[in-house]
Amino acid sequence: MDTIASLFSFITTPVSWVIVQFHKIYGALFGDDSGWAWGLSIVSLVVLIRICLIPLFVKQIKSTRNMQVLQPKMKAIQERYKNDKQRQSEEMMKLYKETGTNPLSSCLPILAQSPFFFALYHVLSSIASGKKIGAINQDLLDSARQAHIFGAPLAAKFTDSVEKVTSLDASLTDVRIVTAIMIVLMSASQFFTQRQLMTKNVDLTVKTPYMQQQKMLMYIFPVIFAVMGINFPVGVLVYWLTTNVWTMGQQMYVINQNPTPGSKAQDAYLQRVLKSVTSHGEVRGRTRRKMVKAIVAKGSDRNDIERKFIAGLGKLGLAAQEDGTVAKSEAAAADAEGGQAHKRQQPKRQTKAKRQTTGHATAEAKDTESAAAGSKTSLEKQDAPQDSKPKSAGKPASGSSRQAKSGQRKGPQRPKHPSKK
Repeated sequence: MDTIASLFSFITTPVSWVIVQFHKIYGALFGDDSGWAWGLSIVSLVVLIRICLIPLFVKQIKSTRNMQVLQPKMKAIQERYKNDKQRQSEEMMKLYKETGTNPLSSCLPILAQSPFFFALYHVLSSIASGKKIGAINQDLLDSARQAHIFGAPLAAKFTDSVEKVTSLDASLTDVRIVTAIMIVLMSASQFFTQRQLMTKNVDLTVKTPYMQQQKMLMYIFPVIFAVMGINFPVGVLVYWLTTNVWTMGQQMYVINQNPTPGSKAQDAYLQRVLKSVTSHGEVRGRTRRKMVKAIVAKGSDRNDIERKFIAGLGKLGLAAQEDGTVAKSEAAAADAEGGQAHKRQQPKRQTKAKRQTTGHATAEAKDTESAAAGSKTSLEKQDAPQDSKPKSAGKPASGSSRQAKSGQRKGPQRPKHPSKK
C-alpha cells in the first residue's frame, strides 16, 4: 500500500495544503490539537472532492443506464459472432458509438478519486512515522500526532503493534474498537448503497447477466473493503466512510428525483407526481415537468409504469402535454372510463360446500327435466291417430318401397310375353 501511495506523491502537496486550510478554520473552533479539528478537515476534503466530481457522477449514471439498455443487443452480438472475436469487438464498438455509450464512464468517479485517496494515505502514513510531508511542517506534524478520535490517533491502524500505538499516546484496545466500528460502518454503507441501487433503481423489464454481476458485486465489495480496512489508518477510514455516506445520499437523491425508467423508483416517483396533480391540478416543479415531457415524447414506446401514469391522469380528466404540463381533456376521461368498463371481472370464488350444494341441485334439476320430457313424449304417442294418411298422394309411402322385392321394378309391371308363360 505504501508503494502505491508513493506513486501519487505528486498530489500529496495539494491534498496536505487543503487539509491545513480546513484545519485553520476548525482549529479556531475546537483547538489546534483536537481530533475534531483534524477529523472534520478530512471530512471537508471529501466533500470538496465529491462536489468537483458531480459532473463525472452524472456521466456515470447515464453510462450505467445505457449499459443496462444495451445488454440484450450486446448479448445478441456475442451469440452471432461467437466464433469471430475481432468482428464481435468491431460490432460492440459500433454499438457504443451509435448510442453514445462509454463503458468506462461508470468507473470515472472511482478512478478520479483514487489519486486523492492514496495521497491522503501517504500523508497519514508520514504523520504516523513522524515525517514532514507537503504543507505539513513540524508544528502541524506534532499537532496531528496528538489528535485522537474517540481515543484513537488519526495515524493508527487496526494491525499496529502495542509499541507503535503507545508511541502515539493511545491504547491498542481503543484503537481496535474504533477501527472495527468504522470498518463495519464503511462496509455496511457500501452494501446499502449497492442494494438500494439494485432493488429500486434497476429496470425490471431487462433481465441480463449484467444484473447478476451487479448482485454479486453487492456482496463482494463490502467484504473487500472490510479486509482492506484493517490496514487503513483511522484518518483514511474517516475519509472512506465519509465518501460512502456521500455516495449513499447522492444515490438516494437520484433514485427519488431521477429514477431509472421501468424501475420501482420510477413507479413511486410517478405516483407522487399523480398525487400532487390530484391535489393541485398541475405538475409542480421543473424536474417533474421534464419527466412528464419525456414520457409524452416516448409515445407508444412507454413502459407499463408510464402507461399507468397516463391512465391515472385520464381518470382525473387530464392529459399530459408536450411541454410537460397537464390540461383538461374529455377524451382522456372517456378513454379511462371505457377501459374501466370493459375491464374483465373475475367471478368470486365459492367455498367447497357451496360448490357441492350447487352441483347436487343442478343434477336434480336435470333429472326432473328428463322425467318431464319422457312423460310428455308418451302422452303424445297415446293421443296420435292410428290411421295416418300420407301428406302427398302422388308420392309412394316409404314403407311400400321397403316392401318391394329386390330386383323388382317399382311402379306398374309390364305383362309377360305369351311364349314365356
